[in-house]
Amino acid sequence: MLKQLLITVAMSASLAGIALSQTPQKAPSPATTGQPAAQQQLAMQETPDQFLASQLKGTDVIDSNNQKIGSVSDILFDRNGNILAYMVSEGGFLGIGAKDIAINPSAFHMQPASDEGSRKLKLTMSKDDLKTMPEFKRYQEPSQDSTVGQGSPTTRMAPPSAATGPGTPPAPRQ
Repeated sequence: MLKQLLITVAMSASLAGIALSQTPQKAPSPATTGQPAAQQQLAMQETPDQFLASQLKGTDVIDSNNQKIGSVSDILFDRNGNILAYMVSEGGFLGIGAKDIAINPSAFHMQPASDEGSRKLKLTMSKDDLKTMPEFKRYQEPSQDSTVGQGSPTTRMAPPSAATGPGTPPAPRQ
């Protein structure tokens, strides 16, 4: 009887050890790491495969012949922080007469930094291809003047409640 009890306890212990080793482990909590929860979600340092928007703005855009055809003038993001397009400024002189063209980031190939330390973005398009592309239109908030007379009110008011609606006598005073 004692022998059966010892065998049962030994088997239970080994099965419990196997079960515990297969249980998914939780990530360390902020209390165990000593860092605030918000800090654990932050990038604390730039890595070689990451770029800041400020580093890309002004970057030369070159064609397949390594000729400059424009430069990155801005970056378009969505509300979730995803990059939708790089704005390439094409044409003009000292920024006058230039037009911005939105191009999907996947169309670019990052060139390694040159001897002078500047990166370049390479496109398979030519300068003539860029000239034929439509200009990017920036979003502008509608002005109040443009909504007047179009059937939409300039201010919104709550509808009257049933107790104070038109034709309803005021409530008696007490």
